[in-house]
Amino acid sequence: MERRSFLRGAVVGTSAAAFGFTLWQGAASAAPAQPGAGPYGALGAADANGIRLPAGFTSRVIARSGQKVGSTSYTWHNAPDGGACFADGTGWIYVSNSEINPSGGASAVRFDSSGTVTGAYRILSNTRQNCAGGRTPWNTWLSCEEVSLGYVYEADPYGVNAAVQRPAMGRFKHEAAAADPVRRVVYLTEDETNGCLYRFVPAAWGSLSAGTLQVLVAGSATSGSFTWANVPDPDGSPTVTRDQVSGAKRFNGGEGCHYANDTVWFTTKGDNRLWQLNLASNTYELAYDDSLVTGGSAPLTGVDNVTGSASGDLFVAEDGGTMDICVITPDDVVAPFLRITGQSGSEICGPAFSPDGRRLYFSSQRGTSGSSSGGITYEVTGPFRA
Repeated sequence: MERRSFLRGAVVGTSAAAFGFTLWQGAASAAPAQPGAGPYGALGAADANGIRLPAGFTSRVIARSGQKVGSTSYTWHNAPDGGACFADGTGWIYVSNSEINPSGGASAVRFDSSGTVTGAYRILSNTRQNCAGGRTPWNTWLSCEEVSLGYVYEADPYGVNAAVQRPAMGRFKHEAAAADPVRRVVYLTEDETNGCLYRFVPAAWGSLSAGTLQVLVAGSATSGSFTWANVPDPDGSPTVTRDQVSGAKRFNGGEGCHYANDTVWFTTKGDNRLWQLNLASNTYELAYDDSLVTGGSAPLTGVDNVTGSASGDLFVAEDGGTMDICVITPDDVVAPFLRITGQSGSEICGPAFSPDGRRLYFSSQRGTSGSSSGGITYEVTGPFRA
């Protein structure tokens, strides 16, 4: 099963049940993805926000680190990172992590049905270097600490319930999470040069208070079959989780993670790869590798966060590179979708679509200043493919 084997109707976010889109299965085609003409056309000149976009798309700034969000009294956090959107009545909420240590945490911005900012608030505090994470099918945000023996925290994007630490999900250098409502598990990436890919099997679906942490076991090749093995001591002490199971497959700097109908995609920054797990067949392969690009330079480098759209397109953000968000289509074509100019000392984080799929949110973690206090969170609106 290859790249186009994922279901083209993949929903926005990390859960295939997130917003209830209709799904359909594509046919197999060649992998990994290669450069080509993207579905949205060439990038235009930089707009007033310094963002190059295809025709028909516009950008706006939603929040800046250290400044009040819109007309609210809430000050946006430093170093905005991983994010996700949640439906909220006729509007929606965008959640964003803060990758600083100490204090970290996560904040939320609330929008009404027209996209107007109506509120902003804190949903997680007093944690460490919250990098990426993922949403759950029961509408909570999993915020992951990217530190040695870090935790996953489950936070309420609506700001009603207090965040809860989830130690059963393992203590390691967490990066991203993606929920699989079919197998009732959560996949977890590890940001280590010799890291692993994990899945957490809750004792009861809908609760992350108890369960079993497992690690992917496979050969050293870039494709093949895999199995899962239990991690004996998820607390990572005295032996770190990645060294507890013989045959655990190593990945060079696990980053973003996205699930859509029997497929998991996750990125590794150390080798600029996008990996694909075909869960129905228990096989894995490369969906993209910049070193395997033929006929020209690689359009996507510094691979980081990844999300998906209702059309089945994947959107991969760059940490460095040319500060692009690139699109990878079901036809295995990779092309720039947008480019942030004048911010070479930053990285793009937290891409996530609004529930209706018409708006894409993301952040430049260090903005034009190159400092964590210079973060900028954006929204792009336009004719995204349905």
